[in-house]
Amino acid sequence: MLQNVMDFLMEFGAWGLFIHSFADAVIFPIPAFFLQVSLSMMNPSTALWLATAGFIGCMLGTPLGYAIGKLLGNAVLYKLLKKEWVDKATAMFQKNGEAAILIGAFTPIPFKVFTIISGCMNFPLWRLICYAALGRAVKFYLVGLLFYLYGNAAEGMVKEVSLYIFLIAVPVLLIAIWLRRRYVKNRERKLQADQKVI
Repeated sequence: MLQNVMDFLMEFGAWGLFIHSFADAVIFPIPAFFLQVSLSMMNPSTALWLATAGFIGCMLGTPLGYAIGKLLGNAVLYKLLKKEWVDKATAMFQKNGEAAILIGAFTPIPFKVFTIISGCMNFPLWRLICYAALGRAVKFYLVGLLFYLYGNAAEGMVKEVSLYIFLIAVPVLLIAIWLRRRYVKNRERKLQADQKVI
């Protein structure tokens, strides 16, 4: 049945990817990455436009996935999502919500897991959107750029480059988050020390 849905969406090209990406952030179990690759192989010259359609669809679907988690809470998680996905994502969120979203943007775990859990855990929506935009933009446009530049030869590159991005870009982003938090904490300590002096 899911394959039939994928085939149906493929007939609509960029609009199909837009719908798939929107649904990927809300309820659909197959990541939009697969449809993006298939459509990009059919016409590599449109790969960047496809990336844009997919990215916009994901960003519009993200608040809806968040709202589902916020309104329905944990009760909905295990009904809509695989237990192993929920357990992994929850563990990641408990350690660091921002890191979970960034890593989730690159993993095979459907992105809806992270949007719904963000709502369940009352993670700030604006932060979810910011980090989702960053992570998803890298993933969508990386695939789009590879197909645009290399045509169908990019099919073999996509998995390797995605892995390298995951191994390099994600740690860099996590270090940036850590440095920012450290800066904020140091600033707060300095303000508290100045207030005590006064």
